[in-house]
Amino acid sequence: MGTFKAIRIDKAEKGTTAALTQFDEAELMEGDVTVAVEWSTLNYKDGLAVTGKAPVVRRFPMIAGIDFAGIVEHSTHPQWKAGDRVVCNGWGMGETHLGSYAEKARVKGDWLVRLPDTISTRDAMAIGTAGYTAMLSVLALEKHGLTPGSGPVVVTGAAGGVGSVATAVLSKLGYHVIASTGRVSETDYLKGLGAAEVIDRTELSGPAKPLAKERWAGGIDSVGSTTLANLLSMTKYGGAVAACGLAAGMDLPSSVAPFILRGVCLLGIDSVMCPLPQRKLAWSRLASDLDHAKLADITQEISLDQVVDAGAKILAGQVRGRIVVKIL
Repeated sequence: MGTFKAIRIDKAEKGTTAALTQFDEAELMEGDVTVAVEWSTLNYKDGLAVTGKAPVVRRFPMIAGIDFAGIVEHSTHPQWKAGDRVVCNGWGMGETHLGSYAEKARVKGDWLVRLPDTISTRDAMAIGTAGYTAMLSVLALEKHGLTPGSGPVVVTGAAGGVGSVATAVLSKLGYHVIASTGRVSETDYLKGLGAAEVIDRTELSGPAKPLAKERWAGGIDSVGSTTLANLLSMTKYGGAVAACGLAAGMDLPSSVAPFILRGVCLLGIDSVMCPLPQRKLAWSRLASDLDHAKLADITQEISLDQVVDAGAKILAGQVRGRIVVKIL
């Protein structure tokens, strides 16, 4: 047993503290697979955890970070052996289970997904929980029956992590993507990802009418609150919206009108406890339906000692696309 670098969160007299430090391997939690973490990433929830802006962390001390990609170092799980390339998203990492901003992680083998051969560990985290959540949203819309022929699809928070991947995937699949963003200066970036139209988020930020003019067949929303309410009121008859985030709040000031007068469906997307078969399908589809050349446009790289500062920036809406964190 030795020590390794990790971002440790501790309870403080007021709130929490987060710092890069040495962590004792003997303090790792129970699990049947130990992974040498090569890459992690920065998500909105990570920003909340490392800044202490919301009570995301539920045990102390905690290693922050909700997802990783790396190489199996040791395993007693029958499915995994040393040298296997794996990805792990959610399952309470960085909240109730020691997370991924560390050179080592010990987890349950049942939480892991084998990386497709065409996805490197770095690209896996360029996709990360945000991209995996985006793909879960696409799968839900497809299950509802949405096709490119159904009509336009709107993506909110389009310049963020979920929105960037959702825009790129939907575009590659042939959808007419309407990208909604609070940063219209990112129009060229979004059109480079495949957006056909870019609209200002103010079009969706006012109080929602019970029913508004029908504008799109479906949507992927990572914002919540009045934005989601407006999306629903503008969704065409029989359409659907996949809700996967709450950047603007947990409330939903809407009415039943879109549901009972237009047959609109609201599809809830959970990435944390999502069953393994759905995870495997999502990663398989990400290997085939995401243009990996576009990951370079989406992604910026930081080191472990830059995570806390970057966490504050993602909460302030100052991060475009995806941030990968180099661990080893």
